[in-house]
Amino acid sequence: MSWATRVRNIRAGAEKRFPVLTELTARLVSGNLLDAATRLAAQAFLAAVPLLFALGAFAPSGMRDQMLESLRVVFGLTGTPDQQLQQVLNGTGDEGLRETTGVVGALVALISATSFSRAMARVCERAWRLPKAGTRIGAWRWAVWLLALVLVVLLQAPLRDGFGAGAWLGMPLYFLVSTGVWLWTQHLLLAKRIRWLPLLPGALLAGTATTVLGITARLYMPGALDRALAEYGSLGLVLTLLSWLIVVCAALTFAVTIGAVLAQEPPLDRYLGTDRE
Repeated sequence: MSWATRVRNIRAGAEKRFPVLTELTARLVSGNLLDAATRLAAQAFLAAVPLLFALGAFAPSGMRDQMLESLRVVFGLTGTPDQQLQQVLNGTGDEGLRETTGVVGALVALISATSFSRAMARVCERAWRLPKAGTRIGAWRWAVWLLALVLVVLLQAPLRDGFGAGAWLGMPLYFLVSTGVWLWTQHLLLAKRIRWLPLLPGALLAGTATTVLGITARLYMPGALDRALAEYGSLGLVLTLLSWLIVVCAALTFAVTIGAVLAQEPPLDRYLGTDRE
């Protein structure tokens, strides 16, 4: 018996014993997941850049300082990348030019942010194979989710430091908060069409993914940003950040989708009550 035949037999036996593997494999090899993750990352980037300019122009100094510190903690920024971020948030040069840039940034951020929220909502809907929610139902939810996301980013520095206690408390706390955020995100953007408990597997997977990637970013991003700036200048910085966003969005897309499959298939569907929906 060839190795290929043995592998097929093992796979068939596993799928017969664990039916969830059939659906899970089919969903994971689907090209739509990677396409959705890439679109989500692009929309996140298009929303984040003008939002930073808008914050730099109009936000109070305390809020700008908090955002700067949180982004330092998230990406481990030092040296030139940190200086460029300071220039964006704190601004240099003519005040009128800064405010004009901020106005343009605010308008672009408003348009892009709506697209980002819609893209995230569509990821959740595809994971649960639900139709799109109407604009009248979803519009306010997109705005609320985006505001909550900005607040979460602002609190990254104190959260990861355990509010002064250190990383030993900060990382477990970050995992719990992240899990809660993605549980609430699914419930909100799905317009309450799925109950809380079936959303828990996806939230746990998303919380785990963001926690692991948060640790990885502190180790990988500083060196990657320095190399990109040295070789390609500001364009390298943009490409590196966009690449990292794609990784994060892909992890979230897969986490939400896998969580939905696990919640709808035996044996978890019985415990989560999904089989009664």
